[in-house]
Amino acid sequence: MSARTPRAKAGAARRIAFLRAINVGGHTVTMARLKSLFERMGFRGVETFIASGNVVFEAGAQPDAALEATIASRLEKALGYNVATFVRTTDEVGAIAAYEAFEAAEVARARTHCVGFLAAPLGKAAAAKLMALRTAVDDFHLHGREVHWLSRVGQSESVFSNAVFEKAVGVRATFRGVNTVRKMAAKYAPPSQGSRS
Repeated sequence: MSARTPRAKAGAARRIAFLRAINVGGHTVTMARLKSLFERMGFRGVETFIASGNVVFEAGAQPDAALEATIASRLEKALGYNVATFVRTTDEVGAIAAYEAFEAAEVARARTHCVGFLAAPLGKAAAAKLMALRTAVDDFHLHGREVHWLSRVGQSESVFSNAVFEKAVGVRATFRGVNTVRKMAAKYAPPSQGSRS
């Protein structure tokens, strides 16, 4: 296992930005350029994690919503297209990675297990629309600002997708495989425990 990344300096919190569709629709942004864009925003300790729009950085005590708005606005100005941004502290990512959204037997049968990041918890009506998307192979669980998606088929084989979620529920999101989230937690977050509620 690789060594842990040092924690942020006093007064700065380490965050992870999960970017939606940074490289789709003919757009290509190298992780080196993405790192540079975050540094130009004034963030320190910037790192990218896997080439899929995950950026680790240090920020002060700004609320997540303020950081998300700033990052999305600056990226749109630099790149020319909208990049929805979802921010979590490394502690939150650790808790998300440890959280058991489904029973162990269900997870063992699954071929897809993803976490969807939202800007805010879904309201009752939106949650009902999500649960209406359940099928014999796809199941969902809401916990705070995350949607947990479990499927008995491969991600490309399921009728569910990020686009289907956004069309049905009416809010933006970005999904990551649970293994990616766990790898980030192992590298950047302290040990945490979670359980299904």
